[in-house]
Amino acid sequence: MPVITEINDLKRIYRRRVPKMFYDYCESGSWSEQTFRENTSDFEKLHLRQRVAVDMSGRSTKTQMIGQDVSMPVALAPVGLTGMQHFDGEIKAAKAAEEFGVPFCLSTMSICSIEDVAENTNAPFWMQVYTLKDDDFMQRLFDRAKAAKCSAAVITVDLQLLGQRHKDLKNGLSAPPKLTPKSIANMMTKVQWGLGMLQTKRRFFGNIVGHAHGVEDASSLSSWTAESFDQSLNWDRIREFRKMWDGPLIIKGIMDPRDALEACNVGADAIIVSNHGGRQLDGALSSIRALEPIMDAVGDKIEVHLDSGVRSGQDVLKAVAMGAKGCWIGRAFVYGLGAMGQAGVTKALEVIHKELDLSMALTGHTDINTVDKDILMIPKDFSDNWK
Repeated sequence: MPVITEINDLKRIYRRRVPKMFYDYCESGSWSEQTFRENTSDFEKLHLRQRVAVDMSGRSTKTQMIGQDVSMPVALAPVGLTGMQHFDGEIKAAKAAEEFGVPFCLSTMSICSIEDVAENTNAPFWMQVYTLKDDDFMQRLFDRAKAAKCSAAVITVDLQLLGQRHKDLKNGLSAPPKLTPKSIANMMTKVQWGLGMLQTKRRFFGNIVGHAHGVEDASSLSSWTAESFDQSLNWDRIREFRKMWDGPLIIKGIMDPRDALEACNVGADAIIVSNHGGRQLDGALSSIRALEPIMDAVGDKIEVHLDSGVRSGQDVLKAVAMGAKGCWIGRAFVYGLGAMGQAGVTKALEVIHKELDLSMALTGHTDINTVDKDILMIPKDFSDNWK
């Protein structure tokens, strides 16, 4: 294994090994990609306050997310098409997360199905769902998650409409992907990736094909996808979904304090401050900038997590200091998966954990649960001063 010291090391290997279509799907945002870029660059505007002559022995990053013990405040975010980044990708990522002691969340648009992941893991995982029109499909999806002993459901609320992602359109990336001579030629150069895909039977959307009415194969998936997302979604509809699932519920895609308060009112156990990795509303604030006003609005009414832009343990530390109980990583673990499979996901988690542990110590803390804003130097106009 090459020497990996940061997440960008994995990204460089990932770019070499995975077809351009799927690399671009991961590494892109909507429209001009302003929000995509600022999700990461805004973390750099928060500076850490170094402390010295503090006993740094006996450190612990262990905490809880929605009442579940975790080895550090990090969860693997739901990422569609993960099984196209590496064969059986969702299974491999879930196994790495289980061994590391952090939650894994499976996307509805995964290649491996709920049942596939459950059969190949021992620890309960979390299940992400979209706000679809089809009540029967939604109820059966929740029921399948319950049968697989999923310990939480995550409802994504920021995908009523699909943000335009220029690279995906140019590459023919859709559900299912539209193969062109150019994309096929590129895939043929990714020999290791191709050999892996030949080994597996899991190449289509396992949670949908054969489960949604009228979707019996990949050819019928495109029209179902185009028609299923509910543009008329409102908070009453989310209350209906809450009745379909009686376990812990997390709402993903909150960027405004008013929506955070609405999420409290529908009975969610946690919210995720997220702009969908910069893939929906370009020009929206970065998630880390949006976090503080949301924390001020909800106080201790609900647990708050952060997603979008997290690429290091220092990012995790800064988000926790701002009040988040946990961070979700998507691209960071996908880089590792595409680069080295399960071992790459493990390496990504190791890198983030080491950065978190050492940076926490150098700010004068030995327990992640004691970290607060005192470790940060925050610019005066970081999250307010807007007209």
